[in-house]
Amino acid sequence: MIIRDASAADWPAIWPFLHDIVAAGETYPLPPDLGEPAAKQLWLLTPPGRTVVAVDDAGTVLGSAKMNPNREGPGAHVASASFMVDPAQASQGVGRALGEHVLEWARAEGYRAMQFNSVVETNTRAVALWKSLGFTVIGTVPEAFRHPAHGYVGLHVMHQFLS
Repeated sequence: MIIRDASAADWPAIWPFLHDIVAAGETYPLPPDLGEPAAKQLWLLTPPGRTVVAVDDAGTVLGSAKMNPNREGPGAHVASASFMVDPAQASQGVGRALGEHVLEWARAEGYRAMQFNSVVETNTRAVALWKSLGFTVIGTVPEAFRHPAHGYVGLHVMHQFLS
């Protein structure tokens, strides 16, 4: 697996799984009917943000991550990131590889910490992955996410110092 900067040419491979994940409404606090132009603008970041793709040896996009400052101005020393793995590529280590890559990027860029603002508490695979990579749940906003099967569930704020 290779992780490289994403380009506009990668968008046709990212969009189908991004669309399906967002439309399912189970893991991202985004409108389920998010349109392609808005999704593309949201996902393909410009500096100081960065978007990457994980690809196999044949160049097939397996997943993608975007990373950026969590806040502007006095909060710009804390990074944040979002991840999407093609469900057809699940359980192949794509999420872990992207997570490790993003943490390395944040350290190299001089960020002091990384914070995920809204990890759906019922997304147990993601929560377990982030914990295994050193994140802790520093708080949970109760009933902040309306899950299609579980009703109102919490959103975890997860954090890790990078030094």
